[in-house]
Formats: sequence, structure tokens, C-alpha cells
Amino acid sequence: MNGSPLTLSMINILVSTPASSLSAIEKIYEIAANGSEDEKISAATILCGASLVRGWNIQVPLLASALMPICEAFGSAVPEVSWTLSTGEELSCHAVFSNAFTLLLRLWRFDHPPIDHVMGDIPPVGSHLSPEYLLLVRNSLLASFGTPTRRQLRRRRYSKILSLSVEPIFMDSFPKLKLWYRQHLECIASTFSGLVHGTPVHQIVDALLNLMFRRINRGVQSSTSTTSGSSLSSGPGAEDAQARLKIPAWDILEATPFALDAALTACAHGRLSPRELATGLKDLADFLPASLATIVSYFSAEVTRGIWKPASMNGTDWPSPAVNLSSVEQQIKKILAATGVDVPSLSVGGTYLATLPLPLAALVSLTITYKLDKMSERFLTLVGPALNALAAGCPWPCLPIVVSLWAQKVKRWSDYLVFSASRTVFHHNSDAVVQLLKSCFTSTLGLSPPHISSNGGVGALLGHGFGSHFSGGIAPVAPGILYLRVHRSVRDVIFMTEEILSLLMHSVRDIASSVLTRGAMEKLKKSKYGMRYGQVSLAAAMTRVKLAASLGSSLVWITGGLNLVQSLINETLPSWFISVHGLEQEGGESGGMVAMLRGYALAYFALFCGTFAWGVDSESTASKKRPTVLKAHLEFLASALEGKISLGCDWATAWAYTSGFVCLMVACTPKWVLEVDVDILKRVSKGLRQWNEEELAVALLGLGGVGTMGAAAELVIEMGS
Repeated sequence: MNGSPLTLSMINILVSTPASSLSAIEKIYEIAANGSEDEKISAATILCGASLVRGWNIQVPLLASALMPICEAFGSAVPEVSWTLSTGEELSCHAVFSNAFTLLLRLWRFDHPPIDHVMGDIPPVGSHLSPEYLLLVRNSLLASFGTPTRRQLRRRRYSKILSLSVEPIFMDSFPKLKLWYRQHLECIASTFSGLVHGTPVHQIVDALLNLMFRRINRGVQSSTSTTSGSSLSSGPGAEDAQARLKIPAWDILEATPFALDAALTACAHGRLSPRELATGLKDLADFLPASLATIVSYFSAEVTRGIWKPASMNGTDWPSPAVNLSSVEQQIKKILAATGVDVPSLSVGGTYLATLPLPLAALVSLTITYKLDKMSERFLTLVGPALNALAAGCPWPCLPIVVSLWAQKVKRWSDYLVFSASRTVFHHNSDAVVQLLKSCFTSTLGLSPPHISSNGGVGALLGHGFGSHFSGGIAPVAPGILYLRVHRSVRDVIFMTEEILSLLMHSVRDIASSVLTRGAMEKLKKSKYGMRYGQVSLAAAMTRVKLAASLGSSLVWITGGLNLVQSLINETLPSWFISVHGLEQEGGESGGMVAMLRGYALAYFALFCGTFAWGVDSESTASKKRPTVLKAHLEFLASALEGKISLGCDWATAWAYTSGFVCLMVACTPKWVLEVDVDILKRVSKGLRQWNEEELAVALLGLGGVGTMGAAAELVIEMGS
């Protein structure tokens, strides 16, 4: 590829800016505004519209579409010429490609291991991100481009140097990138095989192996085959290997997985030492930094497959975490102190036996060979999150071991690394997650032990940060912050929903016990269904009940999103009302008050979940699913009011839930009522009248539209007569 140093400099500014592409775009704009006509054309190609719109959600797809042609062009070029910039940095096609490719990968969910995309009943938010998805978003955005006035002004600003195409772009426009992405998916799906001896790819694999292990004095016969069909050999000299690799970067990336497979197999069979493997991987990454993406992809897939023997991190063959492992264990226990979760011991009989899956050991050994300078930072930002996510998905205590190794290298990162390791306690232990949820409720409601928190509220739930800057060293982390970091690892979200519902019900009992006095409860027992409270402090109890319901609904929404909310309203709540619960038989002081408060708590819980999922109006796409769910739920309530369904819960709970949910709909979400079938509204209204809730019945019918006007008028007349 031909290009002037200025053009290459502009490209490098764009793709090597670690934080925000917008500032880089502004720099390129200033350079190109005073340049020649050719340079203006180059700038237009580079920008590709990425600077026209502020905001992450819009900017990222446009930036990705700007990077793809850069990757395609520079990755297909032979690095025959290099350019020296005014800063002294030497640029080649491989360097520009590596910068652009690395940034492109960071725009989608590349750093998560394969198992993360299929974990749980519901895929995690963002797991659908891919190059194709980013292009689809870009096409959708540009199809409606130019409508907002602010975007028109920004477009006119760049109109002198930028010709923005609003034509759709698809992956077929980038055949080399598409081929790499397909290979990336194949690497995740199955092991490599079918490398034919003597083909161009095989020759590149041999050149890569010679480049990686040129420091090895002893040789290994070429006939020693590996699972990929390649071999590890000393072959020609390093200079010859460098010359043979003056080929397009895409060709190198195509051959890289086979070279990695050969190297890892040789290490597993003792033909290559761990130190030689780590050094070889570093040499490969130094030669073509973009190969780090393939290294991460390959090792992540191999860890997920679980076919490699564990590596003993004993300090002889592999680096040892023993210096910091005990300290990391104690810090993790301190971080989780506020949750009451037990931390599994990292030692057996007082001895720390640290092992990691072989591919993970190779990857962490590679990362700790990097110096933490500005040049390495842009590539560690790709490998670091991937390593963290990969180790977090492995059995305990893989991530604490990785953290211990990295803490030896970078002490200033210790707090963050230990906090990351503390999350993995919950990844393979559902009981620990339930205990964490319980801590969220007790801390928010002020029901925690006095030495932890007694005030409650959002401050107790989310805390005020963490780290060693606190007095006495690293401090316990608030349970809400921990759950925000671990909820993606929850595999059975339906089970979590049932646990949240159960914790909500128990929290109501605790609220009643802490707010209501014995004398007040004696007076309450004499009143029917707890409808008249006298001096009972119902307002204080209801305030905390609503807080508990809002927390529960937030946890459900965070855990599973729209699908889980709809499952809750369609299935979980009806099943709960039908089932017989041991907590209903507890009696005691709370009596009917607790049963009634539980009904109100469930009403707020259901309404909050619905508003999170659908909104209060019909603007969102998700709201289109609302009528079907509401119809089924209100039909269940109508059947219960008519006695067609036998309820297992306390009668006061069912009454409080039904009247509370309908009242909240009427007062807060009137548009929901319009979407419910008229006949169902009439049935619910009739049931409310039987429970002496005439005013609520009229209000419900009044919002039902033309179809319920007659029934509402009849009810008003009956009430007046």
C-alpha cells in the first residue's frame, strides 16, 4: 500500500488513541483542513463519519465501520516500505493494521471467553455484539441520518472535507476480516485440524515457529506432528523467518492458531519449556501485535474445552504466586465480610498448591512479560480484560492465583485485582449468591448486624467505594456493588427470581417485627383483616415495604431483564399465590398485618418490575409485549376473585395484592389499563365490588375506554342508590 507519512500519521492517531476517538478525530480534522487535496481525501476516508455524532452508542458503530476498511487495506498490504514520523516512531503496514485491529476488537465483546456467551437461561446483555451487529447498527443510524438539527450542523461543519456515504455496509465488503472472524468462531467451536503439508499456510506456520523459538539451541524434528498437523522445529535462521514473514498481516493471522497449537502441544509433552513458550509468544506478539487477538481467542477456546492437563505454578516451571496468595486470601475475606459469605480456603493442610489450566498458565505468563509502558498499554488493554474474564470463568481459585502473580508485578493495581478475584467466590456457588442477595436486603432495610450497618438505604446497599485508602487497609465492599459485578455469572436466573421473592417475603416479616409494637399488634388482632390499624405505625412499615419491593424488582431486572420480568408476572407470581407456604402458618404477633404487608409488597414488586421492563407508556419496543402479559395476569386475578382458583396464600395477602396492584395501575400506569381486554376489566371490577372496593372498581372501569363506560355508569348509579 502506498501512502504519505502524513496520511499514515493521521491513521495512527485515530487507531492508537486509547480512551476517546473523538479527540483523535478532531486532531485529524485540523491536520487535513490545511493539507493538500490528496490529504483531504485521505482524511475523509479515515474519518468515515465517526465524528459526526457524539455519544457512545452512536459513535462506536460508526468508528467500527471506519476501522474496518483500514484493517482490510493495511492487513492486505505487504510491509515492503516503512515511514518514520516526526515523533521518531517508525510505521509500517503491520503497525497501522495492529493498532486499527486492536481498537476494532475492543468495540465488541471480544474479551469474554466463549462460555460467557451461553451462560445462564438468558444470554447476558451485550453478548450479541459482533462485527456484523456493529455494521447493522451503523446502517440503521445512517439510514435516518440528518434528521436532528444538531447532526445537520455537525455534518455541514465537515462537508468541506468529508463526503459521508449513507449506503449500507456489510461484512461481505471486507472479505479478509470476514475470513478471520469465521476462523475465530471455528476456533471457539472445535479444535484445529486439516493443515496440509507444503501449502502456503503450512509454510507460514513454519516461519512463525522459527520466529518464536529462534533462541532454542536444540532442534526438534519436523516430523514430530501435533494435533493441528504442524510441527515445532528449529528450521532456517531467524533472519530467514523474518524475510519469509514479509507478507500481509491477514495471512499471518490465518496461520497463527496452528503455530499456537503446535507450541502448546510441544509444551504439554515436555519438548518445550514453559519459559521458552512464554518467550516465543512474546516474540510473536512483538512481531505482529495484532496476533494478540488470535492468541487470546485460541487460549480462551482451549481453556473452555478443558482437554489440557493443569500446570503447577511452583516457581520452577511456571511462575509462582506463593508470595502473595495468602495475602490475597485474607483481603478477599475482608472484602466479603459484609455479606457473611464463606470464602473457600486457598490452602490444603497449610500448603498452597496452585495450579492453572495449561492454556491459562501460558496466557498469564505472556502478560507478565510485558513492561508497563505507553507502547504496551494499548495491547494490554485488549489482553488484560480477556485474561480476567477467562480466569473468572475457571474453577476456584484460578483468578486469585492470576491476581497474585499480577500483584507481584504491579502493586498499585492490587486493590482492583483482589476485588476482581473476590467476585469469583460467587461464580460456582449458588448458595453464596443467595447469601449475597440476603445481604442486599438486610443492608438496604437497616436490618444488618449493628457492627456492619443499621441505617439502611442506598448508601448501605452501594457503599462508598473500596480500597486500601480506608483506615486499616482494604475495607468490606457493599453487597449491592458486589451483586452488580457478579450477576452475569448467575446461571439459573429463574432460581434467583424465586430466591428474591422469598427474601422479599421474609423481609416484610422482619419489617413488621421491628416496626410494630406488641400492644399495637394486640389491637390489630381484634380488627378484621387488618383493615383498621388505629395507633399502629403502618406508614413507617409501608415505607420500608416499598423500599424492599423496589430493591427486589431492581435485582430481578438486573439479573434477567425483560424476559425474566415477564416470566415473573406470567409464571412465578401465580405459582406463588397458588402454593401453600410455611410462612403463612407462622402466626405470632404479626398476624394479619404481616399477611397484608406481604400483599402490598408483592403489588409494588410486580408494578416496579413491569415499569422497568415496559415503561409507563407505549414508546419503547418492549411495551408491545405488555398487553399479552397483563391480560394473562389480570385474568388470573379475576379468576381468583371469582373463586375459580384455589389460593394457597393467606386471604389478606391475596386481597392486599389485588387491590394494591389495581390501585397502582390506576394511579401510576393508566395506559396499561387501556391495553387490557374489556371483559377482563369488568370481571376484575366485579370482584373488587364484592370486596367492598367500589371506588377502586369505578376508577378501573373509568380508564378502560369506551367499552367499559356503560359498566362504570351502572356501578356509579348503584353506589348512589
